[in-house]
Amino acid sequence: MRNSKIPCRGLDYRLCILAFAVCLVLIGTVSRLSFANVSYTTVTRLQHYHPKRDVSKGKGYPPVLAYWIFGMKGESNKMLRLLKAVYHPRNQYLLQLDDGSSESERMDLALSVKSHKLFEAFGNVNVIGKSYAINRMGSSALSAPLHAAALLLKVNSDWDWFITLTASDYPLMTQDDLLHAFTFLPKYLNFIHYTNKTVRNVQRNTDQIVVDQSLHYEKSSPLFFAVESRETPEAFNMFHGSPWVILTRAFMEYCVKGWDNLPRKLLMFFSNVVYPLESYFHTVMCNSPEFQNTTVDNTLMYSLFDTDPSESQLLDISHYDTMLERGAAFARPFGEGDLVLEKIDDLILNRSSNGLVQGEWCSNTEINKTKKVSEDEGEFCSLSGNIDVVKPGMSGIKLGTLLDEIVNSGRSRTSQCQFYKG
Repeated sequence: MRNSKIPCRGLDYRLCILAFAVCLVLIGTVSRLSFANVSYTTVTRLQHYHPKRDVSKGKGYPPVLAYWIFGMKGESNKMLRLLKAVYHPRNQYLLQLDDGSSESERMDLALSVKSHKLFEAFGNVNVIGKSYAINRMGSSALSAPLHAAALLLKVNSDWDWFITLTASDYPLMTQDDLLHAFTFLPKYLNFIHYTNKTVRNVQRNTDQIVVDQSLHYEKSSPLFFAVESRETPEAFNMFHGSPWVILTRAFMEYCVKGWDNLPRKLLMFFSNVVYPLESYFHTVMCNSPEFQNTTVDNTLMYSLFDTDPSESQLLDISHYDTMLERGAAFARPFGEGDLVLEKIDDLILNRSSNGLVQGEWCSNTEINKTKKVSEDEGEFCSLSGNIDVVKPGMSGIKLGTLLDEIVNSGRSRTSQCQFYKG
């Protein structure tokens, strides 16, 4: 009798079945989010007692940015500070605490957002009410931004770029600056950094088979590493880079809805790869004829570690001048209460410790910057301000010039999607 050939050569059969089951769980979760009957019960919706302000879109108007702000247990205060530092009425915001946080902490975060009169008035901040297990090394960390993008598309799909931030990130310019810099950019550009590692170096992560147990447990669990490795795939080329990205709505819709099979096929492959956030979006983009000409090799993030999340060093005052010289829009990682954050608030954002960053939409000149502010300083902002106009400073003008040069020079083409052999 002829023996059947099992496709998992050299692997324990039970591990093969488990890995396949994990793939189905991951792809099933993302696929369900693309349907129109997604329930809003997964998001703590804010009840808006004021008419929602309409945002003007089109040529000459600033874009709309969709922010996903992710935090871990005990980081709700850092998330609120970051939210206020990047807030603008044009944008959309989704806040999420991980599984390590308690239900009461997530509820307190939602109530803090809801109690802010300005957030209520513009109705553009939502909080994910129920969390789930996430291991930053595994595929559960990849499912989280896909989930967030799906929710943002469902809540309000009228945005242009998707920006992922953690509670350890902080802006180095105002939203007026960033919106100005993006105003005249083509809306198909994706900001994603690729490393120069050869295929041989990348194989260390991609050929190793892992199972992320956080996908099927309620709490974050360690990865399960297989003894055997697998062969490098031939159906697509592998690409690698920074996990910090700014991606277009069109590309995120492609990843979530997957109108051809590439995003789903790669999702199944990367469900068993360590640190898939450093490869998934990069590989999807460069293997897709529709999106491989849309890359800008710059994430606008100043980071002490681009692709090594195991580092523990934090930014401090000594990094201040270097951060500004790089022309980045964001920097990371910061600790709670770092003195450099106060310096950024004071000299760059011009905000008090609990206040919002003012702009044309909130230009009440009677507000004096002081350390003694109310718990809801935003309520003093003028709601009659113009949310369709931005006032850039030197940082915004400089960034806008830099991005314009990148587009005009043609550096946003396939140069980053060349397949390096080695």
